[in-house]
Amino acid sequence: MMQNFIKLKASSIAPLASLDRIERFEDWYRIKLPDSYLKFLEYANCGIPDSVCSLIVGERERVIERFLCILDNPNSEPEKGGYDISVVITQLEDRLTSDENLVGMDIIPIAALFGGDFVCLDYRENKGDPKVVVWDHEQSDELSPVTELVANSFDEFLELLKRH
Repeated sequence: MMQNFIKLKASSIAPLASLDRIERFEDWYRIKLPDSYLKFLEYANCGIPDSVCSLIVGERERVIERFLCILDNPNSEPEKGGYDISVVITQLEDRLTSDENLVGMDIIPIAALFGGDFVCLDYRENKGDPKVVVWDHEQSDELSPVTELVANSFDEFLELLKRH
């Protein structure tokens, strides 16, 4: 499925985390990752597109630099560990939520975009069915995330991706 339109640099792809690690990730952040996203991770965990991969958000073309990953042990992966979703969340944490009392997370980054922004799963409206948004690093502030809707589901997001 994904292999047909998103080609990735083979050396960039990390093995999918164990089921135990994924369950701990979901429990820690109090979310349920979409099945289609988990299937995507089997193919693209930490993957870097081998050519320009982009999508149109509003009137801007946004280029995906790399898909983020879930690793069993990010510390043991020097090249890929910094792209583990938990590591990225730790770096951005207070800028990804508007609720300082929130237990878990409601915006989960899944891909790094050229320029420092991230594609994210947005659970703020529906804990069981996240939308896909772009989180803007320049406009977001502590407890004030700024996002723009990309798609109503992860599957819809995949359909929007273009290769050049």
